Amino acid sequence: MAKIFCVANQKGGVGKTTTTVNLAAGLAKVGQRVLMIDLDPQGNATMGSGVDKRKLELTIYDVLLESASVAEARAKSDKLIEGGCSYDILGANRELAGAEVEMVELERREKRLKLALAAVDAEYDFVLIDCPPSLSMLTLNGLCCAHGVIVPMQCEYFALEGLTDLVNTIKQVKANLNDDLQIIGLLRVMFDPRITLQQQVSEQLKAHFGDKVFNTVIPRNVRLAEAPSYGVPGVVFDPQSKGAQAFVTFAQEMVDRIKVM
Repeated sequence: MAKIFCVANQKGGVGKTTTTVNLAAGLAKVGQRVLMIDLDPQGNATMGSGVDKRKLELTIYDVLLESASVAEARAKSDKLIEGGCSYDILGANRELAGAEVEMVELERREKRLKLALAAVDAEYDFVLIDCPPSLSMLTLNGLCCAHGVIVPMQCEYFALEGLTDLVNTIKQVKANLNDDLQIIGLLRVMFDPRITLQQQVSEQLKAHFGDKVFNTVIPRNVRLAEAPSYGVPGVVFDPQSKGAQAFVTFAQEMVDRIKVM
């Protein structure tokens, strides 16, 4: 049975897509079967996984509108196979923006992704969903099918403000739509230990959330930032970089954490 996780944060620019694609690659590298779902109409996670969103015949849009199954719409990136980090990709492109409007009047509109994933549940160990920064019908579909939420966040003051909003959203979804939903953990990303404020916010997070804060810290790393322009995750682009190694360590921490869930 696959464990389904949303990578979500209502604050933009916190590294959700970078976290999703590198965690997917890291999990594949440690032997897990992974499906990555791009729920953002920008399609950045799709492109960052080595799949050209402009050439996709079927996407998550078709799955949500029930004109294609997950098995029919998923793709595999040839660029990732050589690096031993290959995972399946359910891609997105600008068509997905129209799904918001089209789904408003449909039945079971917030449960469509959950129903679609049930058909491939046995084929994966992990399903990772890259959510858009807004609380939209797309994000709601992700939260309704997920076992938990991974929250990437920078150790800055405004990130704490955004975290409060996200926690409230998760509580509402848990109460009304998905009883299984919980915060799996907070991932500190783009971390620079030389900055005193970041150290202080990191300590505040650990004091308030305890073991919900992942032990792994993702450092600020230029190789992770460069990787998307080459159409691969940082874990594949430069496996020896500190950022790539941190994500492989984080992937193993996720596997270990799931064993005790």
